[in-house]
Amino acid sequence: MLRRNRVIRMQVHELIDACLFMFSFWLAYALRSNDTIINLFGLHAIPRDAFDRYLWLYLVIPAAPLVLEAVGFYNRPLLCSRRATAWLLFKGCLVTTLAITLALVMFRLELARWVVIWFGFISFGLVFAKEELLQMMVRSKVGAEQYRRRFILVGTAEETARVRSELRAKSSEAIDVVAQLDLSEAPLERLVDLLHEHSINGVIITAKRSSFDQVEAVINACELEGVEVWLVADFFKAQLSRTTFDDFCGQPILVFRSTPEASWQGVLKQVVDYVGATLLLIVWSPILLVVALLVKLTSPGPIFFHQARSGLNGRPFILYKFRTMITNAEQLKHELAAMNEMTGPVFKVSNDPRVTPVGRLLRKFSIDEFPQLFNVLRGEMSLVGPRPLPVDEVKRFHDLAHRRRLSVKPGLTCLWQVSGRNNVNDFRDWVRLDLEYIDNWSLWLDFKILCRTVPIVLVGTGAR
Repeated sequence: MLRRNRVIRMQVHELIDACLFMFSFWLAYALRSNDTIINLFGLHAIPRDAFDRYLWLYLVIPAAPLVLEAVGFYNRPLLCSRRATAWLLFKGCLVTTLAITLALVMFRLELARWVVIWFGFISFGLVFAKEELLQMMVRSKVGAEQYRRRFILVGTAEETARVRSELRAKSSEAIDVVAQLDLSEAPLERLVDLLHEHSINGVIITAKRSSFDQVEAVINACELEGVEVWLVADFFKAQLSRTTFDDFCGQPILVFRSTPEASWQGVLKQVVDYVGATLLLIVWSPILLVVALLVKLTSPGPIFFHQARSGLNGRPFILYKFRTMITNAEQLKHELAAMNEMTGPVFKVSNDPRVTPVGRLLRKFSIDEFPQLFNVLRGEMSLVGPRPLPVDEVKRFHDLAHRRRLSVKPGLTCLWQVSGRNNVNDFRDWVRLDLEYIDNWSLWLDFKILCRTVPIVLVGTGAR
């Protein structure tokens, strides 16, 4: 299915699911306040007008489909297995339920806990039932006829065979390839005849070895018939980039992109960055003030260390940290070059003699990194992303492919940090983990990395 159609279908499902989530919360509250349920389970009665105090949740609960989108619920094939559907839906409902619980705790609102628990189960059941009903409709005889589309493949035998195999392997849609045509062997009139004989819904052209004159002739013939044409834009073989179609100043363009494209998940990531950084600064402000005093009183020099780091696409920015080293640490760096434990352009030394006693403690629990929350608020960093490297180290990249780690905003934590970074001594392994994060990025992946970061910071298995 084309992206435009997928987006429309996803938005329809999100609207329906938002209504189901809102109904689930109302039903959970109605069950919890029911006298029969209260007497049956021996629960405490709740005020009759208590529901009015939680009407604000109706502004939050419709965002639940955005959570489902973040975990990939709407990206799965329409004819998906029950197991895959149930697992993705479970993750979405669990995150939504935990988010509501967290909101109630943060704002110190009292709501019967069974309402939240039942809301999670009821919303899971209703959305899963909707998906099962949809599957039944699609698999029915009438649904299959409406859903199935007939296509003709136009191109060389080699190209059409490749497209056939890709359609079978990757497409979850009911596409029937009823004929194929090689314009170098058959006239254009044969294509017109096939359009009439099979009531064709669309034509797929593989234009890698076709002339543009032939492609234009097929498009002109199909537009007269009112038949869609899908042009497979495989003129160039990209190694990493994902190809998307867009328009610029009214002109159609092909976009080759090897980084996550603009999406609602990206917007939510920015919201999480700003909200998360603000809340962390507010909650940790007393501790940060104490740390600032310790740094100032135990070692001569400034409280903060600042350094030029490479940000998005290599653009320099000033990164802030609590100072953990003596003031002339940068000047002494060249004397420790022989002790460098990291291959490549990055400098890393265990038990660095330049680190102060307080600095060693701050590094152990990664407290020295907290001022970078201001970098997040300035839009220079994200909560999750590849760690920013000093500008001079980036200039020493020998493999230009390593610069792709600069294609997203740097972050406070990353896949490398939660994957045993103290055991990674080869810069290529570091880059491999960063590129793995970029290629598989999702909001759910960010959430998992943040969750894995918390115990690392608390236990003190951070930087050495």
